[in-house]
Amino acid sequence: MNSPSRFKFSVPIALIFLSLIPVVAGMVRLTGLARGVAVTPENSRFFASPQPVIIHILSASIFCIIGAFQFAPDFRKRNPRWHRIAGRILIVSGILAALSGIWMTQFYPLKPDLQGDLLFGLRYAFGSAMVLFIMLSFLAIRKGDVSQHKAWILRGYAIGQGAGTQALILLPWTFIVGTPDIITYEMLMGLGWVINSVVAERIIKTSNLDSKVLLN
Repeated sequence: MNSPSRFKFSVPIALIFLSLIPVVAGMVRLTGLARGVAVTPENSRFFASPQPVIIHILSASIFCIIGAFQFAPDFRKRNPRWHRIAGRILIVSGILAALSGIWMTQFYPLKPDLQGDLLFGLRYAFGSAMVLFIMLSFLAIRKGDVSQHKAWILRGYAIGQGAGTQALILLPWTFIVGTPDIITYEMLMGLGWVINSVVAERIIKTSNLDSKVLLN
């Protein structure tokens, strides 16, 4: 196997690993809801209205995991029917993940130590952008514009993977610096989305090996 082939295979694996922390944390949350763990100030909002968080965790997990395999061009080309079915699943799951995230931002009681006005606005902005990008991707492929379809879905996927990047930022920060204050926490959360979005734009606009592997 040559180096480009190894790289192509490594991209979906890397994306799945990026998804692991939020996916595992989400499954733990769902298990707690199903088993009826003790209600605390931290989880009371989920027990009071569990449907949105259940939809969010399941749809976001599906979006990130199945979406990772769309970054394997050879696999897609060998399995065009799978690609079409998976694409429809991604559109539905991505929009559900974004809309349920916006719903929770709007209606779940705020935790003053975890969300202020900045993070409230960031969640609205990036959640809305994710819905828009996925819809533009869908409209592009309906028109037969494959390049725009790939570009818009990559932008939406980058936002959807924000939780993974946020975990990679917050965990080392907490270990090295300590628990961040509310403003720092909000800025680090926003940084996760910004990093992913910048990487996505870099991939879209360049024609190097990374671009060819991800977008061909």
